[in-house]
Amino acid sequence: MKTPHLALVLTLATALGLAGCSAGTSSPATSPGTETIGPQSTPDSTTAPLALSTIIDVRTPAEYAEGHLDGAMNIDVQAADFAERIAELPTDAEYIVYCRTGARAAAAVAQMTTLGFTDVTNAGSLADASASTGIAVVSD
Repeated sequence: MKTPHLALVLTLATALGLAGCSAGTSSPATSPGTETIGPQSTPDSTTAPLALSTIIDVRTPAEYAEGHLDGAMNIDVQAADFAERIAELPTDAEYIVYCRTGARAAAAVAQMTTLGFTDVTNAGSLADASASTGIAVVSD
C-alpha cells in the first residue's frame, strides 16, 4: 500500500521541480527610474545614448583589476564610503551598474535610487554588461 503513495509523491516532486526550472518570462521587479538589462537587451532607446552613460563596476578593487568594462569607474558597493562616493555624482545622469552576478549591482541600484538617482540600470554580471553594451572587457 505504501508503494503507490511513494510513487505519487515522487511524481509530484519531479513535476514541481521541473516546473520550477522552466524558463519563465517573468522579470525582476524594478523601481521607477531603474531598469534591469541582460545579454539580449540594451538600454531603452528612449534614454540618452550609451556614450553618455556612466558605467559603474561595484565589485571590489581586486575584482575590477582582474577585468572590467573599458571606461568603467570602480565604486565598491560593500565599501564603507560607497554612499559618500556615489553622492558626489549627478543624480540626473544615466548610469549602468554591474558586478559579478548582478546581486551587488541590484543593491547599488537600490541605494542610488534612495539617494535620488533617476536613471540607473542594473546590467547584471560583467559578462552580461559586456554583451548588452558591446563594451570590451579590459584588465589593469
